[in-house]
Amino acid sequence: MDEMVSRRLEALLARVQRPARYVGGELNARVKAWRDGVTTFAFCFPDTYEVAMSHLGMKIIYDLVNRQEDLLCERAMMPWTDMMDGLKEEGIPLYSLENKVPLSRFDAVGFTLQYEMSYTNILHMLELGGIPVKNADRGEDDPIVIAGGPCACNPEPLYAFIDAFLMGDGEEVTLEALRLVGQGRREGLKRAEILSRLARIPGVYVPALYEAAYHEDGTLAAFMPTDPAASLPVEKRVALNLDEASYPEDIPVPFTEAVHDRIVLEVMRGCTRGCRFCQAGMLYRPVRERSAEKLFELAQKLVDATGYEEMSLSSLSTGDYSQLNELVQGLNARFANKGISLSLPSLRIDGHLEEALSDTARVKKSGLTFAPEAGTQRLRDVINKGVTEEDLLRTVGEAFAQGFSQVKLYFMIGLPTETDEDLLGIADLARKVAGAYYATPKGRRARGLRITVSCATFVPKPFTPFQWAAQDTLEEIKRKQSLLRGALNIKNVTFNWHDPEVSYLEACFARGDRKMADVLYQAYLRGCRLDGWSEQFDLDSWFLAFRDAGLDPQFYANRERGRDELFPWDLLDIGVTKAYLWRENELAHAAKTTPDCREYCLGCGLTRFEGACAG
Repeated sequence: MDEMVSRRLEALLARVQRPARYVGGELNARVKAWRDGVTTFAFCFPDTYEVAMSHLGMKIIYDLVNRQEDLLCERAMMPWTDMMDGLKEEGIPLYSLENKVPLSRFDAVGFTLQYEMSYTNILHMLELGGIPVKNADRGEDDPIVIAGGPCACNPEPLYAFIDAFLMGDGEEVTLEALRLVGQGRREGLKRAEILSRLARIPGVYVPALYEAAYHEDGTLAAFMPTDPAASLPVEKRVALNLDEASYPEDIPVPFTEAVHDRIVLEVMRGCTRGCRFCQAGMLYRPVRERSAEKLFELAQKLVDATGYEEMSLSSLSTGDYSQLNELVQGLNARFANKGISLSLPSLRIDGHLEEALSDTARVKKSGLTFAPEAGTQRLRDVINKGVTEEDLLRTVGEAFAQGFSQVKLYFMIGLPTETDEDLLGIADLARKVAGAYYATPKGRRARGLRITVSCATFVPKPFTPFQWAAQDTLEEIKRKQSLLRGALNIKNVTFNWHDPEVSYLEACFARGDRKMADVLYQAYLRGCRLDGWSEQFDLDSWFLAFRDAGLDPQFYANRERGRDELFPWDLLDIGVTKAYLWRENELAHAAKTTPDCREYCLGCGLTRFEGACAG
């Protein structure tokens, strides 16, 4: 960044909210020199700095790439509206935090796709960074734009904007893709040749090398490669040994508070429970654990490097980690005297956690979070949650006896086969949890009972047994929320609910095809941005974008799919087969459960990945 632009940026930062979002220079930030032979990569997070700095995946890739002598990674995040407008007014391109380099100067620019409602942010970041928004408009000198993350499992709504998608675990494929891009640049290869070579890397999907055909009713008729380099399906990448997988030993510590301001230890990846609504439980199979010894080593290095006073054990289901009690006891033995507290998110409520809860509470009793998901046993069986009311009440009783008094309960509304009786069961459970608190002897329970009931709107997601299901209409979701507001008017109970309009659009993009790219582009032209933030979300503009694109959102959100319909995401092989998902869908409608696949193999298909599971 030249001196004149730097002065304009300094003046701009003096008048925007939270300028610490945009200055970089944090403790443990990696500032590497730009030099010949080094491939440069901008890791872009399509949400604000506070959200980005809480994201574990960004920390892993940032650390991994910067450990390589021939690669360089810098960070960029979505600016807030005042900074966006200021950058445009001052003619300053969106830049990286480390060396203040415009995005357009990097060899590759990558986005992590964590949430469908961040998609407009990607388009705005490209524009602000001086990169043509549509991949068809990019020239030979423009960066190769890549993307990965959970939402990449259905890349089609972004096919017109992303050059290449990296499918599955990113540790190995990111390095391979960046090195290929760098080599292609140094050899003077045309952009098209670089993309063709990228498509030959296992786990890489290059949308320009495929074409889609449609039936008259708008459903997908066929999906075909147009280049010999393009495989179909694209098989996801899997890092099977987490002890050998890269993990940061220090992380940038922000000057301003992040959403999750603490050390995060990823104890395991994947889940075997088979909840039928849960996309992550299918995408991240198989289950892989880090050893307690490795986690002790990482924890010590991260404590020494950051000074954080809180540590979180992260996974889809931390209570299922096979060495949980050993790990919690060992971490407390090492760090409790330093005032470092532990938090255990994503706890299962069907296991005895008294020992872990007791050890966790030694330093600070934070709130506990449990996810019954549904209010009645029938509906919990439909979704294969595998827990009972007795499990929940026993577990919260153990927590209350350990001195916990704040409990969060997560539910979903709009699940397939749901009735009003299931909804009212949520309020009934909340009353019984309160009863478990008052049943705890006064000498053992803490004061200040607080129960928070949060209800998200069910979104049918790709690669789940419910990928065929219709989402409830907006009118029906609002009726259900109103019913719950009345039923949850209970002492010490707070009811939170998600905006159903946002969940409606999330469903459209989650199951969208290539035509949804037109909707996204029209919404971007209409100024839609930061759509995951309620104060920025503009439903009317989105409906106008659908109109401009000639599409009906109900086709994507509110339509039940037929068994044999070809899905846009069928281009990806995640290991779990479509036949298995359909079988689980049928069992759901019969309210029949299936066991944890650690007990025995249920034939989901993962055995095709050598060494992936024991089934």
